[in-house]
Amino acid sequence: MTWNRKKQNILIRTILGLMVRLSEADRFKPDIFLEDGDDLSEKGLEAIVIHIPGHSLGSVAFLTAGGELFCGDLLANIDKPDIWSIIDDPVAAAASIDKLKEFEIGGVYPGHGDTFTMVQFRQNYSPSL
Repeated sequence: MTWNRKKQNILIRTILGLMVRLSEADRFKPDIFLEDGDDLSEKGLEAIVIHIPGHSLGSVAFLTAGGELFCGDLLANIDKPDIWSIIDDPVAAAASIDKLKEFEIGGVYPGHGDTFTMVQFRQNYSPSL
């Protein structure tokens, strides 16, 4: 939860460390590394990877061939479709949102809240930079 944060919360990291106590052997080791633009069809998913930092440095989204976006924690729909409240780098988040304009996106599946359309997001989103 804290390893790829630009500004780590020392209190949270300490509490998690005391509660969880993971050793090096317990840490997750990925089978593959994903990069921006990777085509996942060889893995059985008709989708591409889109690097969308902002929530965290390594945040990615998956855009299916049908235009469905699985965006993790960059976007959310708690009260309305909007940028998620926990953003590590607001400048990177704004750039990621601009980057998404390059793609034809229908439905958005966020990490938090209900599904929404990209049109609904654009109607609600107002950059605060």
